[in-house]
Amino acid sequence: MKLSPKHITGLKVIIHLVSLSFAALLILQTLSGNLGADPVQGISHFTGKAALNTLMVTLLISPVAKYFRQGGLMKIRRLTGLYSFFWAALHLLGYLALDLNFNWSLLAVEIASRPYLTLGAISWLILLALAVTSTQNMQRRLGFRWQKLHNLVYLALLLSPIHYYWSVKSGITEPALYILVSLILLGLRYKTFKRWFSGFSGPNRAASSKL
Repeated sequence: MKLSPKHITGLKVIIHLVSLSFAALLILQTLSGNLGADPVQGISHFTGKAALNTLMVTLLISPVAKYFRQGGLMKIRRLTGLYSFFWAALHLLGYLALDLNFNWSLLAVEIASRPYLTLGAISWLILLALAVTSTQNMQRRLGFRWQKLHNLVYLALLLSPIHYYWSVKSGITEPALYILVSLILLGLRYKTFKRWFSGFSGPNRAASSKL
């Protein structure tokens, strides 16, 4: 059975409800002091993992839609992607406000001097670019460049869990699992990557054969 427009609308409502429920949970846990001994770190981990989880859900939609032949599922991918950026924005805002007291110059120094923050910043900028260009109007304006830009989501998927892995001082099992899941999601697209590499190497082989 193909998903109808009503089903897609229902799924979007569920995504909104779940995402906003987690936002409400973060607020309640912050106000009630249930974020552990270091609430600043608790907020950082909550928002960071929410961004990463939502990004993974976004990248899971395409293979699920193809496997079950439910093309309509692709219509919810933009929404989950925007929520991923929403959580990533809260993640950065929490770090900037609670750790750095809105010291932008210090933020730049931290990003440049700490490799795990460098990776996080690259991922954040990618999600920002994808969020800004996610509308149909931007897709029409960018043309073929739109897809090339949005392919950067694969880089964000790879760098984000590494950022998480490097940021923790102990308990690396969970971030290691995130890296594994990210690699699996990327592995599901091996045919896409194979086409890319074939496209890159094809012209080079043709050029070398003429020499």
